[in-house]
Amino acid sequence: MVRTTLRSATMLAAIAGTFALGLSAASAQTATPPASTSTAAAARTMAQPTAEMKSVLDKLAALGAKPLGTLPVAETRAQPTPADAVMAIMKEKNIQPGAAVQAVKTRDIKIPGAAGEVDARVYTPEGQGPFPLVVYYHGGGWVIADLDTYDASPRAIAAGAKAVVVSVDYRHAPEHKFPAAHEDGFAAYQWIVENSGSLNADTTRLAVAGESAGGNMAANVAIMARDARIIQPIHQLLVYPVAGNDLKTPSYVENAEAKPLSKPAMEWFFTNVLAEQSQSADPRLNLVGRTELQGLPAATVINAQIDPLRSEGETYAEHLRAAGVPVEQKTYAGVTHEFFGMGTVVPEAKQAMTLANERLAAAFAAAPSSESTSSTGAAKPAN
Repeated sequence: MVRTTLRSATMLAAIAGTFALGLSAASAQTATPPASTSTAAAARTMAQPTAEMKSVLDKLAALGAKPLGTLPVAETRAQPTPADAVMAIMKEKNIQPGAAVQAVKTRDIKIPGAAGEVDARVYTPEGQGPFPLVVYYHGGGWVIADLDTYDASPRAIAAGAKAVVVSVDYRHAPEHKFPAAHEDGFAAYQWIVENSGSLNADTTRLAVAGESAGGNMAANVAIMARDARIIQPIHQLLVYPVAGNDLKTPSYVENAEAKPLSKPAMEWFFTNVLAEQSQSADPRLNLVGRTELQGLPAATVINAQIDPLRSEGETYAEHLRAAGVPVEQKTYAGVTHEFFGMGTVVPEAKQAMTLANERLAAAFAAAPSSESTSSTGAAKPAN
């Protein structure tokens, strides 16, 4: 469970880095003169992981995982992941998920994507429905990972927010270049909303969520739903989303050699995702460059300190807030990209999941009842 989440998230963060690389390379030619040696060294200083986070990274190395971006795609998809490391630690220490998480029931289904069926997994918490509904997008840089890789997060959200969570797969690069995944993500969202009754879910209490590349997709689905004037989510949970195309942000400089996600890993992801580097300027990828963010649902943005994607996630949160969108953003110290699904072994991950579930539950509690919106069939974003 944790195993799947970590692997996907790592890949996804990598993707964000690649995008940033495309534009950063161009700006490097007109860069200002280098700072003094001491200043430059300080800017490059990377924070140290907590003891628990370090144990996961050490276990990943012991399992034989090679740095992201150093192997061909097929081999990268097959190698050990941070999720595998978490699973190994859980086994060694005889750690079991909580009772509520274990009580979540799942079923795998196929739903329409933009160019054929895609896989999806429905997570249903214990209790009687209809439940709130969360459409979740996994990470993996649009290149690697799948529903199994990211099983831990949607399972924990279903248990903690007491919601039906539908985890959506999508076409992957390099077999299917950008924007194939985004097109699948929105098509899946529309089908899930239209068929919520068969899922024992209520679209008046609807949210989108995602990690890394999936965080980018969740943000885009919220924008696309607003622009298409269809049922909109009332909340968006964005966990270290890919949100920019600048590879020279403070967090990229500080965490260029971070594990499991580094700047070279991000470059590798984008090389595989984009047909040409100029696509990194597409507003679906460069979220921080968008100016039409008004009218979007309230957001929870979660970032990791030791992550190249930290700065762009924090900036996107600032831009949402400036556009009048209620936002709660938190960066967790001493943890890396992929930490969100590690709640069984990393305390900060448990704290982040608690925050996410509390924010989702509050949004669902504040939403109008299904009876009050039945005449229009649409729920409006709520704070």
